[in-house]
Amino acid sequence: MSKPKVFEKPIGVKDYLPHAVAKLRRIERQTLECMNRWGYEQIITPTMEFYDTVGVASSTSDQKLFKLLNNRGTTLVLRSDMTAPIARVVSSLLKETAFPLRLSYHANVFRAIEEEAGRDAEFFQTGVELVGDPSAEADAEVVALAIASLKAAGVERFKIAIGHVGFLNGLFEETLPGRPEAQEALKACLLGRDYVGYRELLRSLSLAEPVLKELEGILRLRGGQEICNQALQLSGTETAKASIQHLCEIWDVLKAYGVCENVLIDLTMIGDFSYYTGMTFEGYAADLGFPVVSGGRYDNLLTQFGRPAPATGFAIKTTRVLELLDGVEEAQPERVLISYDTNGRAAALEEAQRLRSEGVIVVTERVEAGQQVTNSADRDGYAKFISFVGSQGTKGEQSK
Repeated sequence: MSKPKVFEKPIGVKDYLPHAVAKLRRIERQTLECMNRWGYEQIITPTMEFYDTVGVASSTSDQKLFKLLNNRGTTLVLRSDMTAPIARVVSSLLKETAFPLRLSYHANVFRAIEEEAGRDAEFFQTGVELVGDPSAEADAEVVALAIASLKAAGVERFKIAIGHVGFLNGLFEETLPGRPEAQEALKACLLGRDYVGYRELLRSLSLAEPVLKELEGILRLRGGQEICNQALQLSGTETAKASIQHLCEIWDVLKAYGVCENVLIDLTMIGDFSYYTGMTFEGYAADLGFPVVSGGRYDNLLTQFGRPAPATGFAIKTTRVLELLDGVEEAQPERVLISYDTNGRAAALEEAQRLRSEGVIVVTERVEAGQQVTNSADRDGYAKFISFVGSQGTKGEQSK
């Protein structure tokens, strides 16, 4: 293996320059403020966790985990999501705190990727977990909050697609009994949005024509509340019916929130984590092919940490939101440059402190004796130039 070049960095990680960092922090701040107004309190967990606890509990596949050894030979992982670490905290440090718990976070997470995949190995997420409430009201709350958070972040055009893993599980159990491999293969196609592959796989299973039409029909189950009624005609299993009823209840609550114009029901939605047990959702912004938010219900995860509890939540892909808003110009705060010489130093620094206390960004610049003073108001990024240069160090001011 060749030695990395001086300026080379690992594949899948990025440097963020000042303008991008400013935008990223603005997205983070406004999103967390929105979550706080909904009663969610921010939590911070370690970047590293034990593999045998959080690493195993995480639904990220083992080959996508970044693993390392500490000086005692214990295997650690870089966190691959925030849900499992928060489940650990809820079951330990917060074990005496009554449910429901509303927690928010902003963190970088790590997932190993293949070099040709072109995906980030380190990226940022901002999200919430609502722990201890099994109701449709709780699921609707996190969907409505995801919508409010995206708007707070500056995303204007997007759609949230919601589904329920129980519907597909019930439908496949009814139509493909005793064929778990076929069921998982079909789910994999739906997860990857490979509808052509889904149809081809169905035709290779030698199904009766009515069953084939029924399973192909779910690809058309996308829309508003009317989709619930259509889905009830597809499957008679209790699992599928209970799932659809739950989605109908969620929709009713979302109507009360007044956000249904941003939501559609998509019964092919199954979520990309195996720990999802109920409602799942993804949000897609216009002009971006990847989801900017995803979430759902995971009622079994906390059992692994000894405190069984229902839970639901979501994560905004903050880095993708940054990419989406990359071309959007933002108002820049006023920046002032103050130049001074020895005589004007005290007055200049006093003026700088006064302006900073008012929220103005101030850069100070020492000018050597005899050095010509440039009209720095013409420099990019500065709205005003103040000079404390001269025999008496008196103030001179110019605006751009």
